[in-house]
Amino acid sequence: MQLKRFGINTSRINHIFISHLHGDHVFGLFGLLSTFTLLGRKTDLHIFAHRDLEVTLEHYKHYFGIGLTYSIVFHPFITIEPVEIYSDKHITVELIPLRHSVPVAGFLFREKKSLLNVKKEAIREYSLGIKDIRKIKEGNDFISPAGEVIYNAQLTLPPYKQRSYAFCTDTLYFSKLVALLKGVDLLYYESTFQDKDKKLARLTGHSTSVQAATLAKQAHVGKLLIGHFSNRYKKISPMLQEAQSVFPESIAVEDGEKYEVALIRIESQL
Repeated sequence: MQLKRFGINTSRINHIFISHLHGDHVFGLFGLLSTFTLLGRKTDLHIFAHRDLEVTLEHYKHYFGIGLTYSIVFHPFITIEPVEIYSDKHITVELIPLRHSVPVAGFLFREKKSLLNVKKEAIREYSLGIKDIRKIKEGNDFISPAGEVIYNAQLTLPPYKQRSYAFCTDTLYFSKLVALLKGVDLLYYESTFQDKDKKLARLTGHSTSVQAATLAKQAHVGKLLIGHFSNRYKKISPMLQEAQSVFPESIAVEDGEKYEVALIRIESQL
């Protein structure tokens, strides 16, 4: 219902990453699986989750998955150590072990390094063809028909900075996360409790807004998104103020909003 409300095209969802097996993080999956069949989905759906979810998925297929129009490809993981769990030509996804009352994983999404950007004026000046451009983008120099060597640095612009986004919930704050999240452009990190309730946060396996901001500051991230707020608080503004007092680039998330991972500038790219 939320996907429909915010105009998200479900046919573009091909990979789902489940942090842990608590109801508020996994119950919505099964309705979505059935909806995909009602919509006539044909494309494989890849689900990445703790290995224990596989049993529940098999029960779903047995009782509710009759007539499933697509294949569910399950990728089980355990949350013991950081490990790459997905890769394609554009991004990698790394599992980040977190600490909660059940096994839980954060996910770090990183863009892969792109090819060099060829200057438009160089293409015109040297009448570069498609094959020439491809070789130059890969780092090769260009040799003109007259035998002149044009060095790659004269023909290209550096590729834009690879962006990164980390999603971490539900978890205690612990110091090892600093190194794992160092330099991330955008960090979503749970802030279930205000700082005054930090004892309750530790007891329940959660973090406070101050702890989230402290982590962001220590890891030198670009921006911090805080969320997963406890219903005990009628207003979120005090939590945001706490976070911003430690890390000014903090934002309290709202359903349906979009947040930039990082601003990039591409002067010329083919």
